[in-house]
Amino acid sequence: MARSLFAHDPRKPDAMFEIQPMNAERYRQQTRRSTIIIALIFLALAMVLSTAAVALFGEPGGDNLRFNVGGVFVAVLVMVALMRKVFWTQPWMAPAVYSWQLKRTLMAITNVMHHVKVSVEADDPMAMKLLRFYHLGLNQMHQLDGNSSDHNQLIHEMEQHKARMEALGIDTEQTQFNPAWLQAVKPAAA
Repeated sequence: MARSLFAHDPRKPDAMFEIQPMNAERYRQQTRRSTIIIALIFLALAMVLSTAAVALFGEPGGDNLRFNVGGVFVAVLVMVALMRKVFWTQPWMAPAVYSWQLKRTLMAITNVMHHVKVSVEADDPMAMKLLRFYHLGLNQMHQLDGNSSDHNQLIHEMEQHKARMEALGIDTEQTQFNPAWLQAVKPAAA
């Protein structure tokens, strides 16, 4: 399962994404665990690199702040490299990576939402599917994050849109994001 989560990169226009069923409580436990692991690794790196910088370049009893800051800065760079090259594909990071990918995909849709809404009003099937995927993804994100503030409004919108899709004979199970929908919706509204 973890391997399929890493196939999507919404920065690439041809990237596919699929909403995966996830237990919200387990998701939160796993993301807390991965956050703690990353934080501990960063703290250890920052301490070791700052200490090494002061030991190599600093002056005993002198002002070594710049070497401490330099060590922390290098730790940030090392962490970025570790995240991209090592941690991103680790099974213990899968829930956090999935969440990041889902949020990036939803943001890509949000960026063209004005076009989507115009196309939905014109009963464009691709726009209808795109909005349904957006609703399902946003609903999952609210559940995973434990965000219930706008949930009732979203559920109401979801049900209205689902009923409209059913009336038009469009499949409402839109758990896969098709990047072509974004491109098709932009010119349709222009």
